[in-house]
Amino acid sequence: MANSKRTLFLKRRLRVRNKLRKVNAGRPRLSVHRSNKNISVQLIDDVRGVTLASASTLEKDLGVVGKNNVEAAIKVGAAIAERAKKAGVEEAYFDRGGFLFHGKVKALADAAREGGLKI
Repeated sequence: MANSKRTLFLKRRLRVRNKLRKVNAGRPRLSVHRSNKNISVQLIDDVRGVTLASASTLEKDLGVVGKNNVEAAIKVGAAIAERAKKAGVEEAYFDRGGFLFHGKVKALADAAREGGLKI
């Protein structure tokens, strides 16, 4: 029986996240979520179970409300790098979830790196 897109996505997300947890223990996780209309990112401390910083295209101050394109991803990446510095985080590991590291996800990661966050 063929797997659905959703099932394959969930399997890929768990596979990526479990591999990263083994390698990057102790560092915060930069988790990305991409929908059809928006893109968001969170900096999560898994040890304490808290979100340290977040950024999304839903925020009006970024000026990209409701957009999900590469330019919006670049602005969100720069915003999360700035907020991570304010939270005292200099390095994190990039959790792309089940999304491919291409296009918007890659643009977000590159913008966060340019903003000074070590991923």
